[in-house]
Amino acid sequence: MYVCLCVGATNQTVSEAVARGACTSKEVAAVCGAGADCGRCRRTLRAIIASSAKLEAKLDPAPFH
Repeated sequence: MYVCLCVGATNQTVSEAVARGACTSKEVAAVCGAGADCGRCRRTLRAIIASSAKLEAKLDPAPFH
């Protein structure tokens, strides 16, 4: 599915940017261009980032000290 029509970025493109360490919509824009132009997709970018963070937390919970 296309997330950013301005640059033709898909949800896979954005997910890959997040997997490489992008934690904000501005960082995603720097990596793949999504969200850098008109900004209409930034809400979707933030949702993908949040979803990725939740999934990561479930898969790798912090150990207790």
